[in-house]
Amino acid sequence: MLNPVMNQLSKEQPNSKSVINLAIDEGFISLRCLSPKKLRFEIEYSLGKGTTSNSFLFYKDKEMTAVLINPPGSNFEEVFIPALRKLVSQNIKELIVIVGHINPNRVNLLRTLAKEYQGLKIICSNPGGKLLKELWTQIKPTKENNNSTKRKNVPAIPTINLIKQETSISISNSYVIRLIPTPTARWPGGLISFEETTGFLMSDKLFGAHICTPEWAERNRVSTEDERRHYFDCLMTPMISQVNRIVEKLELLNISTIAPSHGPTIETSWRSLLNDYQRWGDQQTQASINIVMLFASAYGNTAAIADTLAKGINSTGVQVKSLNCEFTSTDELRTAIQNADAYLIGSPTLGGHAPTPIVSALGTLLSEGDRKKPVGIFGSYGWSGEALDLLENKLLDGGFEFGFNPIKIKFSPNAEIVKTIEETGAKFGRKLVADERRHQRRLSGGINVSKSDPALLALGKIVGSLSILTAQKTEEESNISSAMVASWISQASFSPPGITIAVAKDRAVESLLHNDDSFALNILNEDDYQKSLKQFLQPFPPGANRLSGLNLLSTPGEQPILPEALAWLECSVKQRMECGDHWLIYAEVLHGKVLNQNGITAVHHRRTGASY
Repeated sequence: MLNPVMNQLSKEQPNSKSVINLAIDEGFISLRCLSPKKLRFEIEYSLGKGTTSNSFLFYKDKEMTAVLINPPGSNFEEVFIPALRKLVSQNIKELIVIVGHINPNRVNLLRTLAKEYQGLKIICSNPGGKLLKELWTQIKPTKENNNSTKRKNVPAIPTINLIKQETSISISNSYVIRLIPTPTARWPGGLISFEETTGFLMSDKLFGAHICTPEWAERNRVSTEDERRHYFDCLMTPMISQVNRIVEKLELLNISTIAPSHGPTIETSWRSLLNDYQRWGDQQTQASINIVMLFASAYGNTAAIADTLAKGINSTGVQVKSLNCEFTSTDELRTAIQNADAYLIGSPTLGGHAPTPIVSALGTLLSEGDRKKPVGIFGSYGWSGEALDLLENKLLDGGFEFGFNPIKIKFSPNAEIVKTIEETGAKFGRKLVADERRHQRRLSGGINVSKSDPALLALGKIVGSLSILTAQKTEEESNISSAMVASWISQASFSPPGITIAVAKDRAVESLLHNDDSFALNILNEDDYQKSLKQFLQPFPPGANRLSGLNLLSTPGEQPILPEALAWLECSVKQRMECGDHWLIYAEVLHGKVLNQNGITAVHHRRTGASY
């Protein structure tokens, strides 16, 4: 059993960051940075379970060279740098850093390492080196200032060794690292490291999960499946064809352990995880509607908006194909545009302009895009938003119709804005699905064959109680709430008392119903349920507070209660099972109360099992 040693351990401050040093083998150490709180605004952190950042060090006392793989971003600098100093002397002749992906947050930490270690050398992929050189002297703008003084203190860029194809390098203690370039739209500089003698795969962004746990490895596949699936849905689905090719290549390796940059390692069930990635991806590749998403991102904000928008669209069963314009050929752009059913294009604003690759992609879209298909634009900016104005004006002048209002975010979006963007994507996807169904009905003479199917007519005779599911989640400075009408409900267990609820994947409340989340089930009264149905069946714009203006009570766990309900239950989600276009959620009942002893439960009767 591996024995961890924790640095910066703060039992008195359980919400603070810490580092665990873990000896994997002789001269082979893992440095696991832990944060109980989420560190960034991106949607993949939205479960609110904190995160870990796993890096790996090959070093033996008195040796003149150390190799560090996948250091964390600057969010962990305050605990990581002191932990590294204790292991590796600042007087060491050479510190080689292998970087699995490049982003501004990680570049910030690399700058600090360059100041700490004079012999710093960096190994990264060829596209990663291009990004590193572009970002090295750039300072992310903030609301306070433009950071011009910080730009003057940037150290000289270290020596960079570029990996253009799969390569193996020998390091201390006879370890051999195979470096595998793994470019994707989100991380064009992707580089996976595989230690050949131990079978240890350092997969960087692949197979991760944002969850704060000191546990070295997951107990079993079920223990972290919800977190890994959420991470996959947020980041991997828009580039699933590239991810599948990488997974197929990794299956050929003699793996013993997969160690992603985020979350616990996977030891005994790593092959099951590879199969899960392919199975989850197959659901997207089988979609009948596909959208091409063209983007570039300077500081990561525009890419994060792209991830959020894509997740909302994917929840409706529509496929999003993400292309990073900076690393995509004109021929590939042209083909993707010609084959798409809708178009999305996102850009930052740099120096008052759109990046050159976006301008080029815009020209291709204007020349190859079908004006009958909807378009959407999105992006972030610091001090001005000229790039987004350019996209909007050119596309309007070109005769395109917008599927949603342009998404223009100054600096980084907060949790409420992220939720609004996700709901915007879901609304856009639902519109495309509805348009396709109308088109199919016209082709078939306007007869809806499915609703008259005898089996579906029989399925419609199953009835359920009418309820309003309400959920509220408070974390740090944000408070997110949502609600939906629910009728696919059943008691599932006596001990502990539990229920199952089917929730459509594109429901706004779905993101608040992950493992350990709480919610309230407001069971409606047969005598007066119409007012509640009218309130919660109305169309809500993306980001709207569905509980605004209502006179609400609260459960012991501060979940919203409708006073007019017949009864209420407060529940905690324990398991989620994917069932086609719905999630089946099993939840344990924590509290409950009958508010009207003489009332009768409202029941939902349907004509067919083809719809609600």
